[in-house]
Parts: sequence; C-alpha cells; structure tokens
Amino acid sequence: MSKIQEEIHRIQAGLPESVRLVAVSKFHPIEALQEAYDGGQRIFGESKVQEMTQKYEALPKDIEWHFIGHLQTNKIKYMAPYVALIHGVDSYKLLSEINKQAAKAGRIIPCLLQIHIAQEETKFGFSTDECRSMLEEGNWRQLKNVQIAGVMGMATNTEDEAQIKREFSTLSAFFQEVKETYFREVSSFKEISMGMSDDYPIAIEEGSTLIRIGSRIFGARNY
Repeated sequence: MSKIQEEIHRIQAGLPESVRLVAVSKFHPIEALQEAYDGGQRIFGESKVQEMTQKYEALPKDIEWHFIGHLQTNKIKYMAPYVALIHGVDSYKLLSEINKQAAKAGRIIPCLLQIHIAQEETKFGFSTDECRSMLEEGNWRQLKNVQIAGVMGMATNTEDEAQIKREFSTLSAFFQEVKETYFREVSSFKEISMGMSDDYPIAIEEGSTLIRIGSRIFGARNY
C-alpha cells in the first residue's frame, strides 16, 4: 500500500459515519489521484476549473468532483456538466450564474453557502448578516437548477485551538439557524464543510460533515 493510500485509510478509520473526506487534490498530478482512487477514495476537491476538468476527463467517472476554490462566474460553464458540489458560493450573483449554467447542462447543482468566520480579511464568504439578508430576500427560491445543500467556512490560520473551536461553533450554529428558518423540511440541506489538515478533529467535534484534507494525504503541493 502506498503512503497516499495508507494516510487515506488512517483518516477514514477515525471518521464518524456522518463525516465524508474530501481529498484536496489541487496542484497534484493525475497519478497521485489515481493512487488515492485505487485506495478507495472517491471525493476529490479542486480549486481551478481548468485543472479539475482535465482530471475529470482523465480519471474514472464514479469520482465526485467538489469545487473548493474561489469561483469566477465565467468559468462555471466548463464544470457545470459534471461537478458534484460547489463549496464556495459567496454571492447571490454567483448562485444565479450557477443556476443558469446548470440549466443549460440539464442538471441541478448542489452548492454550499460560504460564510466568513475567520479573523482574516483574505478569506472569502458572506458575513452571517449578508447571508441572512440574501435568504430573506427570497430570490434564490426561483433558482430551480441549484440546490442549497449547506454551508462552508474556513477557520483562522492560528494555533489557538479555542479560537478555531469558536469559529467552527459559530458556523455550526448558523447552519442550524438557517436550517430551522428556511430548510426545515429539506433533507438535502445537510452539509457543513469545515476542517482541513490541521484542524479537522475540532471541526468534527463541532458538527462538520465534510472535511477537506490535502497536504496530509498528498504531501506538499506542487505549485
């Protein structure tokens, strides 16, 4: 068994049944993804549409491709035919464009609302108030080719575990609020995407359902 496969098995063995592993494969070669696939991994996370599309075309078709980067509207059309989940929707405009391209592709694309929970300006996402306003306005209800499936967030890059825990707890509480208010009867609104290589155990404690792990599986990235 390769190092990549060993690490995937080690991580998977420690996950509750309610948590799925997204192997963050951006900037890694197709051979490394194939190795992970051969070790049983089926969900991969990419942050560049062109790179993800090349990998989609080269690799087995039962892979779930998750887009985890900052998405530009002009790139959506390239992945609309196959993307399984878009993690980082941070504006109504983006949601609307995903809906348009999904309709052209004859699909309904699941999306997560990205919430800014970190103490860092470099992170993208709605503030909780901005997200509340967007949901309250209600225009998203007319978008029949997107499915709002949950929320996503990134904690501050810090060694202060108490701060990380607070930020993840904020996201988890916001998910519950939104579920109660807008999606109480919607079983597909169920995902909380939070937690990466260094902080995923805390994220799981706080209710994460999708953890995004790259360097721990694939090693340092090749930029």
